[in-house]
Amino acid sequence: MTADSEALDLLADFVERHRRILVLTGAGMSTASGIPDYRDRDGVRRGKTSVQGPEFRKLEAVRRRYWARSMVGYPSLSAAAPNAGHLALAGLQSAGKLGALMTQNVDGLHQRAGSAGVLELHGNIHKVVCLDCHASFPRTFVQGQLVEANPALAGAVATPAPDGDAHLEPDALAEFHLPYCVHCGGTLKPDVVFFGDGVPADVTRDALERMSDADALLVIGSSLIVYSGFRFCRMAADSGKPIAAINLGKTRADELISLKIEAGAESTLPALLSRFA
Repeated sequence: MTADSEALDLLADFVERHRRILVLTGAGMSTASGIPDYRDRDGVRRGKTSVQGPEFRKLEAVRRRYWARSMVGYPSLSAAAPNAGHLALAGLQSAGKLGALMTQNVDGLHQRAGSAGVLELHGNIHKVVCLDCHASFPRTFVQGQLVEANPALAGAVATPAPDGDAHLEPDALAEFHLPYCVHCGGTLKPDVVFFGDGVPADVTRDALERMSDADALLVIGSSLIVYSGFRFCRMAADSGKPIAAINLGKTRADELISLKIEAGAESTLPALLSRFA
């Protein structure tokens, strides 16, 4: 779905009138890259509940389920490329039309598109950390561990789910071999904020500073159901800073948004960039 000319005029005017626009992106930014999002246009969650952080750390069975599904789902996510929306957003930043960028996404596509200074509120799926010694590893290294230890599952095909997950319930999870830290043998976890966990304090401080420095907020591709995103709309509204949004469907902050365009970022952002060419 593409924004009409009048909507683009209003959005271009919004950008021209505010020189320090903070951009917040969500899953809808990456759907055109083939990465599924969590919710439908009414904000209703699709599929099963995602892994909860406290359960992941506490229960080996939960870790087995997560890593088995991730082993199958990660190749699709790692092959995803930035779409036209990511590239146009980077272009708008380079042209000085948009300010700081924060994302709820963990796919790293903004950086690959050329955006600088991206603040990842929920971490990065392409990194893995040891919960015991805090060593860090590329996710590709851990994928190699998984494939070598679980050859029966290598090459399995399943419908992709958000954030490198897959709609797969292996029959023999008890036989699944978990990845491990090669330094201490400890427990590995993707370097992302699971549901049930909080955004790290240093990331929160950076995000709050960016919101304080901004004179407006532009939300792209997020239903804002998760509080880590919605809070910035509340902050903007409380301080009298206008909010614009590009999103297909409802958002939690609809009553706070002054300009909303119900269209895809992959078409709207390139069209917006062309207005400033």
